[in-house]
Amino acid sequence: MTLSRTERLLRVFTDVQPREGRTSLVLFANVFLILCAYYLIKPLREGWISVSDIGNLSKMEVKAYSAFGQSLFLIGVVSVYGRMASRLARARLITFATLFLMSNLVVFWLLQPDFFVRNLPGAGIAFYLWVGIFGVFVVAQFWAFVADVYNEEQGDRLLPMIAIGATAGAAFGSWLTEVVVGQEDAVKKSLLLVALLPLAASIALTHWADRRGPVGDGSGVRATRPPRPPDDQGGSLSMVLRSRYLLPVAGVTLLLSWVNTNGENLLFRVVQESLAESAAKQGVVDEAALLEFTRDGTTAFYGNFFFWVNVFALLLQALVASRLLKYGGFAAILLAMPVIALASYTTMALLPVLAVVKVMKIAENSTDYSINNTARHVLWLPVTAEMKYKGKPTIDTLFVRMGDGLAALTVLIGVQVLALSTGAYFAFTVALALAWIVLALVVVRENRRLTEENSRAD
Repeated sequence: MTLSRTERLLRVFTDVQPREGRTSLVLFANVFLILCAYYLIKPLREGWISVSDIGNLSKMEVKAYSAFGQSLFLIGVVSVYGRMASRLARARLITFATLFLMSNLVVFWLLQPDFFVRNLPGAGIAFYLWVGIFGVFVVAQFWAFVADVYNEEQGDRLLPMIAIGATAGAAFGSWLTEVVVGQEDAVKKSLLLVALLPLAASIALTHWADRRGPVGDGSGVRATRPPRPPDDQGGSLSMVLRSRYLLPVAGVTLLLSWVNTNGENLLFRVVQESLAESAAKQGVVDEAALLEFTRDGTTAFYGNFFFWVNVFALLLQALVASRLLKYGGFAAILLAMPVIALASYTTMALLPVLAVVKVMKIAENSTDYSINNTARHVLWLPVTAEMKYKGKPTIDTLFVRMGDGLAALTVLIGVQVLALSTGAYFAFTVALALAWIVLALVVVRENRRLTEENSRAD
């Protein structure tokens, strides 16, 4: 069977086989829309939390402690989602979860500052908590779906190409947010509603891909409803803790989150200090004007920051990720991120200034969103559908937010007890990156074991 013109074009990025092109493009478009919607929302989260003061806490503390609140809230959310995943077919599960989160977007659109209310106390923190849940759940369930549509061999070839859609969508959403923030107030406040459109389209594409299968005949669909084995007690968390493979995966995910969030918290503090200095120089002293200056300045900064992160992530995803996986294997793409983090945080510990921190965070985050993003999805290929639909959302939510919680604890001890300098924070994060590398080696070993077991079973 010969390749279509589209499939020949896709071969620039990865090894596409006959009849695989259409479904892979639909999934590419699907994740593009999901990440575009997320990055229309994410910079607004940073702007809203920047004007959500609590007592005498610094802005970095408010952000860090809010992230810790996410980890507590997610314990209940993960439990509910795990029960849903055991009962609903995968397309219905994704539809229900996405529609629920879309309804939440409308609520927060009504509550945003200077719309119907001036600045509702606690609304910014609630929005911060919700965006974290939104970003992890919507993205995690998409990749669980993709890993279930494709078998292991197909996934190794096609996931890196599909992931280009994620980084492209993130870059486009970040760029659009930065542009809109400079427009009139009514336009700025419409971003949350605009995000509903790509999310609605993503639901339709999910159902299309679910019916079609990887090659257009419905084949390869291994489990539209994840089976529950007899010895399963229905607990997503207990499944993770009992598994030789999922437990170290959860540990790697926790350390990734802890390391990355430490850097994000410090970047946020430096940004707020810079905006405060700019406001003082420009004579912005009125309370309402200062809130608007801070909120818009923070949103614009992060729109620009996320744009460059995603541009470099797109280049890495398109030109490096699939080749690194093909020639270096799973170990190469999984270890790339902690090695980059180790180098970046060592540099930031030695030179903890804004320009260096921004550049190093762009390097770290772009690697995370491209090469490491591919690694996180490829590592789910050897496991069962039950483990995908229950284990992946649990790890990608609970353990990610546990890492955020530990980062918040780092801030609490560092600010309130030890009064650590910025350089000392970064030095501590270097030690975490070293532990991350060690645990990643365990995941590589267990992944190899599972892959060999599956090969013998076939």
